[in-house]
Amino acid sequence: MSAPEAVTLAPVARTGRRRRVDLLLWFCGAWLAVLVLAAITAPLLGLPEAQDASKTLLEPIYQPPSLGSAHPLGTNALGLDMLARIIYGARVSLTVSISAVLIGTLAGGTLGVVAGYLRGNVDRIIGTLTNTLLAVPALILLVALATVLRPSALNMTLALSLVAVPGLIRVTRANTLAFAQREFVTVAQALGAGRARVVFRELMPNVLLSVVPMCLVYVSALVVAEASLSFLGIGLRPPQPTWGNMIAEGLNGKMEDYPHLVYVPAAVLFLTVFSFNLLGERLRKRWDKREVSL
Repeated sequence: MSAPEAVTLAPVARTGRRRRVDLLLWFCGAWLAVLVLAAITAPLLGLPEAQDASKTLLEPIYQPPSLGSAHPLGTNALGLDMLARIIYGARVSLTVSISAVLIGTLAGGTLGVVAGYLRGNVDRIIGTLTNTLLAVPALILLVALATVLRPSALNMTLALSLVAVPGLIRVTRANTLAFAQREFVTVAQALGAGRARVVFRELMPNVLLSVVPMCLVYVSALVVAEASLSFLGIGLRPPQPTWGNMIAEGLNGKMEDYPHLVYVPAAVLFLTVFSFNLLGERLRKRWDKREVSL
């Protein structure tokens, strides 16, 4: 190949690389979009009964999945529709997990930014609090809280947010130490901005934006934590459908005879956790590139 031909083909090759589509990323995004949309509009979808067993006395029990039937994902021991329970379970899991991450981000992010900017005694006090929470294994902490608190979506959200706080404090503190050396902070201080203005107007928006990828990963972790507690019987309990207590219906040998009781909610749980993790990882890489360019 001659030199002019190489020069001509090089931009074409680079253009081809730029147009490469990440199909896995699009699949994960589409899955989460469909799941969230279905969870939000669940009451409007005309789904079969998902909670009240008195309304399913004439429905078949343990019906296996059949896409052409009235119960495409099958039914459980009470004749409740698995698809409806999956969607209503998504409402619980996503609401609890996302709310817990938002609370943890607000509380942990504020404490981390304050600790990273003020330093000194404030940093030491917040650091001690963080290390204390991290010293207790997350699952043990959740089990202890779940046994003390009344099982409800609000209490579950508060318990899960407590698990997210210490990690978010550390991440936001580390990012604050880097952002505190940036020009916009120096300029704000030179113009006479007080500490509160620097923290809440200059640092917080930039620091919290940088932890968005980690928040997505935390959502996936808390979805698993909520499902684990429900599986153990100390989270939200039936007839409220959650993915965890749906998987628990396969205990005592029922999974061998009716595997769809476990495989259906487990597959949905896996796809959801995988999607949140993948999106968080992709966002982290893009954020890292943005930081390098800055």
